[in-house]
Amino acid sequence: MINFDLEYFKKVAKDIFLCDSPTGYTFNVINLVKKYIDEFGYESKILNNGALEVSIKGVDSSKVVATSAHVDTLGLMVRSIKSNGNLALTKLGGPITPTLDSEYCKVYTRDNKVYNGTILSTSPATHVYKDANTKPRDIDNLEVRLDELVHSKDDVLKLGIQNGDIVCYDTKFEITESGFLKTRFIDDKASAVVLLMLLKYTSENKLQFKYDTKIYFVVYEEVGHGASMVSKDIDEFVTLDMGCVGLDLAGNEEAVSICAKDSGGPYDYELTTRLINLAKENKLNYTIDIFPFYGSDIGAASSAGVDFKGALIGTGVSASHGMERTHIKGIENTLKLIYLYLIK
Repeated sequence: MINFDLEYFKKVAKDIFLCDSPTGYTFNVINLVKKYIDEFGYESKILNNGALEVSIKGVDSSKVVATSAHVDTLGLMVRSIKSNGNLALTKLGGPITPTLDSEYCKVYTRDNKVYNGTILSTSPATHVYKDANTKPRDIDNLEVRLDELVHSKDDVLKLGIQNGDIVCYDTKFEITESGFLKTRFIDDKASAVVLLMLLKYTSENKLQFKYDTKIYFVVYEEVGHGASMVSKDIDEFVTLDMGCVGLDLAGNEEAVSICAKDSGGPYDYELTTRLINLAKENKLNYTIDIFPFYGSDIGAASSAGVDFKGALIGTGVSASHGMERTHIKGIENTLKLIYLYLIK
């Protein structure tokens, strides 16, 4: 069984999580992931839409299997510049916008300048606005206050900031002594780190994959079409994404979730059962669950017309699309299950 190297996880996770990569602005994190892949000695290429494809020859070429994680995250974009020099916003993906009030952020311009700021309610001061406590924190009532001497739209334009610039909010990355990973964007950077750990382990131990394998680091998942670009010749596809925690769901932060159905319908029955049996036989902490308000890269690839068996696994994540949290144990169980599927 694969060993979970906690110190290596901490190192790589910090690299990946602190690299800003909202959907549509992912080239930096893809290049970072590719650098790791190159060190492991695997063949990879960046596709036209910006995703990374790793191709590995297996012992058996009778079928092609695939796995993936998406490295694009939630984020924001400048919608317009206000007359007072603050920035109106539009969402990239679906962040829980009330959690963004008072978050520090960075604005990335088209000419590679970076400016600091803070996301605030448009009624940000209790001594000034009667509705400071009650005003909705939806995207139309949030704005960026730049940490620059700007007082007008023209002042902002002179900085090189314009409509369509990327706004990235603070990751708040932390791993606690008790083993919790608490940070934004566990969905789905934790899975990306899992796949890097898998490839490091197989490379160092000269392990062969069971079948010809493609591993994808996907972009644009948060807006619904991430894995639409996967190869048409894959026969099975097990994507790694977050598992849901809450209400009547079975998932928890210490387990690997195996999804039977999400908003797009059921996952492949035979492949999902195979993963359940692998988890059971190897005494992993796992749950089987339904994710009612959820879609994955399996749905994107299916919608693109790829003919394959599809399944979904991932560590249980609390407070998804907000201030997320999971446990190292859940990440470890996810790593072991994808290892069992691809290698053992």
